[in-house]
Amino acid sequence: MKKDLHPNYHTDAVVKCACGETFVTGSVKPELKVEVCSKCHPFYTGKQKSIDAGGRVDKFMKKFNIKMD
Repeated sequence: MKKDLHPNYHTDAVVKCACGETFVTGSVKPELKVEVCSKCHPFYTGKQKSIDAGGRVDKFMKKFNIKMD
């Protein structure tokens, strides 16, 4: 087998979410930055939150004439 083929595994990798939540997990990268975590994801929180990336949500709303209250 070849030596130094696999990347180093960090058992204390820090995950930082855009909402401010941080937690520790295992990864091949020492730090991970994510946009959505279990604290702010609508599936886990039960609250609808539109995450707009580049105005796609607004474009969809205008296309189908949908109004958000």
